[in-house]
Amino acid sequence: MPVYYVDGKFVPAEEAVIPVDDLAILRGIGVFDLLRTYDGKPYFLDAHIDRLENSARKIKLPLPWSHDDIAEVVKQTLAKNDIPEANIRIVVTGGSSTDFMTPSGTPRLLVLVSPVPKLPDSWYTDGVKIVSWEVERPIPGAKSIDYISASLALKKAAAAGGIEALYIDRKGLALECTTSNIFAFVGERLVTPGRGILSGVTRKVVLDLAEGLFPIDIRDISRSELLAADEVFITGTSKGLVPVVQVDDGTIGNGRPGVHTRRLMAEMKQHTEKQ
Repeated sequence: MPVYYVDGKFVPAEEAVIPVDDLAILRGIGVFDLLRTYDGKPYFLDAHIDRLENSARKIKLPLPWSHDDIAEVVKQTLAKNDIPEANIRIVVTGGSSTDFMTPSGTPRLLVLVSPVPKLPDSWYTDGVKIVSWEVERPIPGAKSIDYISASLALKKAAAAGGIEALYIDRKGLALECTTSNIFAFVGERLVTPGRGILSGVTRKVVLDLAEGLFPIDIRDISRSELLAADEVFITGTSKGLVPVVQVDDGTIGNGRPGVHTRRLMAEMKQHTEKQ
């Protein structure tokens, strides 16, 4: 059974609880970040904690722990679990509230670990379908625990045979997916949105790996331009880099993972093996 860190204590998963007056429960107030291990080592731990801290700033949630404090708790939690490859979820709640609305207690820090799920090999060999959903994040750049929109979008995607939902804003621009960033190859150029998104750590890794290999454009991309792209792929912590061969009813390129996407997948594999 996994051991979690909950508000200052390490406890078995079945005993992990927080008070019902916490604003995370009452109002969905809180932030989180998700990272994983490779060969038992946290992958870009500092970058994920940086993003957690930025998310907290954006929703005005004070953090009573330093960057190093959080990193140490993550490492200690990992050490108490025998999970060869783990997902690590760092959560900061809004804390308790006497009036069930405004914070009156200290935020709570949670660190939860679980095995990395095995994703279908076909995602990477054959590519996947994603489904568009007209919605915008209320606070772009903040990784909030409020996932109602994402949950609804993923249900819509699953019903249509998709594995992810693509957020489209009121101007028809493709932003990101519920738990992924999106990229496209337009000719030889690698394009990815840069506004109104939560910038993923894996997204940054891909951009760093792509530098020098392809011309890169960080700019708006419309749904129609995305559908006409030569190649499309998504990136995320738990899934890595996944080729997209269908968006809604439209086929991307020839309906197979493209040569440039496959090259970046190989670069990603080499990169993670070096960690």
